[in-house]
Amino acid sequence: MSDSILDLDRRHVWHPFTQEQTAPPPMVAVAAKGASLFTEDGRELTDLVSSWWVNLHGHAHPVIAAAVAEQAARLEQVIFADFTHAPAARLAARLAALLPGDLDRVFYSDNGSTAVEVALKVALQYFGNRGEDGRRRLLAFEGGYHGDTVGAMSVGRSSGYFRAWEGLLFPVEMAPYPVTWIGDAAIAEKEAVALAALEAALGDDVAAVIIEPLIQGASGMRMCRPEFLRGVAERVRKAGALLVFDEVMTGFGRTGAPFACIKAGVTPDMVCLSKGLTGGFLPMGATVVREPIHQAFLGESVRQAFLHGHSYTANPLGCAAGLASLDLLLGDDCRARIAAIEAIHLERLGALAKGGKIRHPRVTGTIAALDLGEGDYASSLGGKVRKAFLDRGFLLRPLGPVVYFLPPYCIEPAELHRAWDTLETAIGG
Repeated sequence: MSDSILDLDRRHVWHPFTQEQTAPPPMVAVAAKGASLFTEDGRELTDLVSSWWVNLHGHAHPVIAAAVAEQAARLEQVIFADFTHAPAARLAARLAALLPGDLDRVFYSDNGSTAVEVALKVALQYFGNRGEDGRRRLLAFEGGYHGDTVGAMSVGRSSGYFRAWEGLLFPVEMAPYPVTWIGDAAIAEKEAVALAALEAALGDDVAAVIIEPLIQGASGMRMCRPEFLRGVAERVRKAGALLVFDEVMTGFGRTGAPFACIKAGVTPDMVCLSKGLTGGFLPMGATVVREPIHQAFLGESVRQAFLHGHSYTANPLGCAAGLASLDLLLGDDCRARIAAIEAIHLERLGALAKGGKIRHPRVTGTIAALDLGEGDYASSLGGKVRKAFLDRGFLLRPLGPVVYFLPPYCIEPAELHRAWDTLETAIGG
């Protein structure tokens, strides 16, 4: 075929989160290794966003690639309603062992949105199965983003991404989210206001409360303290509702601990996982629930069962990738690399903040963020910085005026320092 990849793309492909009339042509990726992406025009780019936050250990990691190839030669897919298989059972057991409390039951799905959708449907049916049909309300937090399916959009309606479908979403009450940063003197007061509002909203008609623990990702890497999450958990428990942690982005080491719930010291009723679940190799989601919730779906009638599923539920290739990725994540080398990334973030962000050209510097684990000014996702403030990074061999994708670094764990310290040097130059630091 004589047409170039870009010609074919221009004629037939519709890209996500992109205004295609004004966006520059996409870069053509031809290979990747470690923290680097290689393009058709010969460039090497350091991936500072882990390719939309999914890549943990580096691109084309040989351990995960070998696990997927070995599994593909044995069993690539099987209907999961009638079968189980070793990768799915072993991955579920390992996730249950890592998560706190009795978060022991894993429901597999396809991605982060569906993992959240599963949690919402489980919460509503759980109370119905128990004869508590009055519990139908859902609560979420201002600025939260939970995915792009209808239920996930409804609990993330305040994120600003879903105005085109506003009239089709079901009502969800939003509680304030106490955003904080390094040097925030007002955080205790903000937390008290948010917790009071949550307590006022909670009642015997609430089925579940959902939150992104420690970091709201898509709305601008907005961070909260563990103390706030513990206050949320206490109030939700007291009200008899279920607490859902959306760890699609925060899971698998991003916050410095294997999961944000561990770092916060909170055992939620459900945890939604995706992105890093397979180390960036294959799409997969998982909703992990406490065993007593699962028990409410057992009975003689199929109507009591959870009638939900996906064609590729528990895909063996994805499960094999997940097992290999967990082996890497729990190794001493990976833990040391995660700690090193956080230390560099704290060092460089602290120095940059003294210059007075950035706002709200913040770090949690391997994620560092700062604001260049006001605005939302449509803001052009990040465009200049994005181009400056591309010119110096980095892939960066600011969230409007928010610049953040979320690199794969394999990034070398010297390369991460070079990224911070680039940021200082780009903003005139």
